[in-house]
Amino acid sequence: MNIDWTHFTPLASLAGGLMIGLGAALLLLANGRIAGISGILGGLLRPARGDIAWRVAFLAGLFVAPLAWLAMRAMPPAQIDHTPALLAVAGLLVGLGTRFGSGCTSGHGVCGIARLSPRSLVATLCFMIAGFVTVYVMRHVLGG
Repeated sequence: MNIDWTHFTPLASLAGGLMIGLGAALLLLANGRIAGISGILGGLLRPARGDIAWRVAFLAGLFVAPLAWLAMRAMPPAQIDHTPALLAVAGLLVGLGTRFGSGCTSGHGVCGIARLSPRSLVATLCFMIAGFVTVYVMRHVLGG
């Protein structure tokens, strides 16, 4: 494995990780809610009174943040090497995994592990192993 040193961004990555952690901590401290994207979005599909505004604000931030970045710097180039059909199947499998895992990587991996949740540790290990196996199969077995 080679590191592309011209695109290696440890400081920007550290800053991004700190902002994610700070956002998750603030949501937990201010609202008592876990910053799991699938749960936040799912809560809008079956809304409860007084529970909509913070969910909409949180999700809106996910769309506004790249626009704020774009105002300061150019977006890095995106390169997608697979077909839209494969991306759609992958997205459906991720959605299915969040249902089976009772949450997504942000809820379990960021928030659950920070709370020392054994369930989140197991879920995150399963996410990671599934990702490793998928990459191996796609690159070395199927040759993609």
